[in-house]
Amino acid sequence: MGIAFFDLDKTLLAVNSGSLWVRRELALGHITRLQALRASMYLARYHLGFVALQDALREAITHLEGTGEQHMRERTVQFYEELVRAQFRPGALRALEEHRSAGHKLVLLTSSSGYMSELVARDLGLDAMLCNRFEVDASGLHTGKPLGEVCFGEGKLYYARTYAAQANIPLSECAFYTDSYSDLPVMEVVGRPVAVNPDRRLRREALRRGWSVVDWGVPGAEPNPTLGFPSP
Repeated sequence: MGIAFFDLDKTLLAVNSGSLWVRRELALGHITRLQALRASMYLARYHLGFVALQDALREAITHLEGTGEQHMRERTVQFYEELVRAQFRPGALRALEEHRSAGHKLVLLTSSSGYMSELVARDLGLDAMLCNRFEVDASGLHTGKPLGEVCFGEGKLYYARTYAAQANIPLSECAFYTDSYSDLPVMEVVGRPVAVNPDRRLRREALRRGWSVVDWGVPGAEPNPTLGFPSP
């Protein structure tokens, strides 16, 4: 494996940082109850397979219009330190070290923001981060538009392909770890797709295709290295 790509929420982390962020933003008065309800409804419908989450992501980005980039960075640092930093799965940390020892590039491939991804990449010593970034004007204010492709679903595949091509490494020599069925476009093209504590749809697909299914545990508990399903 030349590159090991890692999803963030419910994969490297035992939690969904997006859900935690919405609840915290509501508690601090940064968003309204209606906005929080809409975000929660999108997440619920996505998990039930009724909606593509990129629609919710695009809508969320529009709500950033007029807000300051520096202020968002500061809020994200505080959020990360208080609620996220302690949530890395023990099996994730072990997998990162195994790939690092083998000389592989470690790359975060996530729908999270660049602000969150920078903190994760710093703490875990990652080589790169492929994530959602936001357009900022000359005054340092968000325009409400994504910077480049939305990093979700097929968008994640676009970023993975671009990064691998620049590194001159075929995706067939890469691994990808994720919990989510939405990442199927990337799982289908890498040489080593691994379902980590997968959602119901991804677990079913992994079993059908003979992909590895692993349990990376939760903070404070030892992970089960595999649930007994074969590697490709």
